[in-house]
Amino acid sequence: MKNNEVLIIGGGLAGLTAAIHLSKLGVHVTVIEKNSYPKHKVCGEYISNEVLHYLNWLDLKIDDLNPTKITKLEFSTASGKTIKSILPLGGFGISRFTLDEYLYKKALENGCRILQDNVENIVFENNQFIVTTTNNSILESEIVIGAFGKRSNVDQKMNRDFINKKSYWLAVKAHYSGDFPNDLVGLHNFKGGYCGVSKVEKDSINICYLADYETFKQFKNIDEYQNNVVSKNPHLKVIFEKSNLLFEKPLTISQISFEKKQSVENHILMIGDTAGLIHPLCGNGMAIAIHSAKIVSELIHKFYTNEIKSRNELEEKYIQQWNLNFKERLKMGRFLSNILQKQKLSTVLMRLLIIFPFLLPKIIKKTHGKPIILNL
Repeated sequence: MKNNEVLIIGGGLAGLTAAIHLSKLGVHVTVIEKNSYPKHKVCGEYISNEVLHYLNWLDLKIDDLNPTKITKLEFSTASGKTIKSILPLGGFGISRFTLDEYLYKKALENGCRILQDNVENIVFENNQFIVTTTNNSILESEIVIGAFGKRSNVDQKMNRDFINKKSYWLAVKAHYSGDFPNDLVGLHNFKGGYCGVSKVEKDSINICYLADYETFKQFKNIDEYQNNVVSKNPHLKVIFEKSNLLFEKPLTISQISFEKKQSVENHILMIGDTAGLIHPLCGNGMAIAIHSAKIVSELIHKFYTNEIKSRNELEEKYIQQWNLNFKERLKMGRFLSNILQKQKLSTVLMRLLIIFPFLLPKIIKKTHGKPIILNL
């Protein structure tokens, strides 16, 4: 018997968006999130405008958070060769510190229950989930959404395939004060990684880069690595020299995996980074997280209104929708990242883009979606 209740593991961008959507439709939602709000997270903090119509439908007044409006892209190779482009849809810059807390308060306003706790175990039997937590809570639900991010202890407990493969990527993020255009996102390559730079609210500059751990570990600390490797790109050198760190120290996250993940595992519907992580080079992970929350919420609503008749049908339709909307975008992200990590191929690509500048917006479109259409 369908009990019209959903349990969401993870209260980040994807999890909170799904909670707001489902609660708006009258579904009872419980979110388990290990952290308190607000909290900074390692993230590029740029969102494509493809999600704006959907956010408006959720009654989210993003403009009240004073995001920056971003319309331009500047891309450079490790040597500093640059090409610029207009972003086909444009986007906005907003910190996870501000956005996640706003979504958290909206979810509470909508009647969602949010537990600050860690998930210890998930059992699926007799068409029902039983979830136990560190604080000895036992929760039962017919539907569980996995929104626990890039890498989690829940992934380990589930023994997911990607968790057993060693990853060599490390991400570093911090906010800075300094002079940087409000309407620009910079994507700058360096040996062993690439860096995104853009403004968020309160005139802060978000600098977030992905680094090859094998290169990174040769240095004593982040400052030494930035000075000796990241700043070899002349654009990044200027940015770091003219900016002042606003954090006590940069945030880091290791073992970031871009391996393929399953969008449904053990009957859990995975969304956002939990279902698949796009390379930060493509600058579109936040939009994918939001869009995947919309897709899963619409399908769950159809399940509870008997338009979708069974769990099997629900899972099949979600896998189909995930692949239709995101599979090719993630594949393009992996392809571009592989090119940019090979100096000769990167040089060839840059020469082509300089000769044929119209190609860059086409590449951008391959990693971004079209404006979200509501099927309600």
